[in-house]
Amino acid sequence: MQNETTAPRNHWTMYLLTWSLALVVGAGGGTALRAQEAAPAALTLKRAVELALQNSRDIQLAKIQASLAQRAAYITKAEFMPNLYAGSGLGYTNGIPETPGGRAPSIFSITYRQQVLNQPLKGQARELQEQVQSQTLMLEDARNSVIQRTAMAYLELAKVRHSLELLRKEQASAQQIQDVTRQRQAEGLELPVEVTKAQLTSARIEQRILQLEGRQDELEVFLRAQIGLAAEQPIEVTAEELPAEAEQEGQNLVALALENNTGIRQAEADRRAKEFRLKGEKGGRWPTVELVSVYSVLGKFNNYLDFFKTFQRNNFNFGLQMQIPIFSARTKANIDLAKVNLEAAKATVSNKRAELSADVRLRTHRLRELDAAKEVARLELQLAQQNLSVLQAQFTEGRANLREVEKARLEENEKWMQYLDANFQRQQAQLELLRATGQLAKVFP
Repeated sequence: MQNETTAPRNHWTMYLLTWSLALVVGAGGGTALRAQEAAPAALTLKRAVELALQNSRDIQLAKIQASLAQRAAYITKAEFMPNLYAGSGLGYTNGIPETPGGRAPSIFSITYRQQVLNQPLKGQARELQEQVQSQTLMLEDARNSVIQRTAMAYLELAKVRHSLELLRKEQASAQQIQDVTRQRQAEGLELPVEVTKAQLTSARIEQRILQLEGRQDELEVFLRAQIGLAAEQPIEVTAEELPAEAEQEGQNLVALALENNTGIRQAEADRRAKEFRLKGEKGGRWPTVELVSVYSVLGKFNNYLDFFKTFQRNNFNFGLQMQIPIFSARTKANIDLAKVNLEAAKATVSNKRAELSADVRLRTHRLRELDAAKEVARLELQLAQQNLSVLQAQFTEGRANLREVEKARLEENEKWMQYLDANFQRQQAQLELLRATGQLAKVFP
């Protein structure tokens, strides 16, 4: 009889031995090469997560979007850096020679421009910089999503495979019960309804096996895509437990979540961005100062001597250009809009903090409930194992029949599956809590 602690280890050892035997049998010429190519990818949970992070298209897309946000922010910031332009043109003038912009027509010109004081533009630049931070947090959130999905798929695949092994044992026990029941019916010791019950039990087990085999195929396909394996390459997983970082006091977890949750941090970044924008728009009431310089080469064919006393071919000017707002309806409208956007951002932060606090408390309570459910399932499994042990001893002494022993074995397998389900549900809840509190990166660095 297998107890609770040794049975899983024996199960996975048998699984590994199966693969080892497959490789030994295939050793020989081209058969050995095919066996090597089809060798299962041995994965730990952390290794699977590492490979998923390396191969994730979602993370690659989030990196591109973060880079785009950074480049967009640099465009506005570049207005406060030196900007040098060279140019020339061709046109017709009648009267005093000047271009549509008011400058003298030139053969060649070089213009230098740099913003020195422009509060609205500075506010926009700082707003865009905070949006870069927000996009970086979206990259972190995409990473957490990949970790959670991969870990859940890995753990569920281990559970499904163990459950399939138990169900196949159940199938053998159910068939033995069915055979014994039919024999007893033929001897007139059982009613036909008992045979039907035995057949129904076998059919239900077969149905569950087919369902789990389908789920196993789905999980294998998903994991191969996540970690970048070939389409038909087998995957070897082991039963693992998650670290215990999420097992803390609820109040501590709430504080961690409010500090580390990516959704809260994104909302805070958006609020700061709106504050910078409002501050910049309010600065639109003050003068703007721009550093300007122009060098131009003029030509006599523009008839300068007809309107001016002297002609100078090379011309250079340098200075500050200042604009003082006296009345600007646009500035007031921009300020009002920025105020509304800031109020909306503050409300979003407040709502998210309240929702997250409630969600973390709920998830913490749910995790404690699942801890209790796992303990109940463990004790029920232990009781079923002890009952099977008693019946096996009685069967050896001739005080119990084979059908009673096989029924007890069925009961033990059912309790095993219930324990596996309870443990997996707890692992799911723990992963969700780790993500909500921003601890996934610590568990899977």
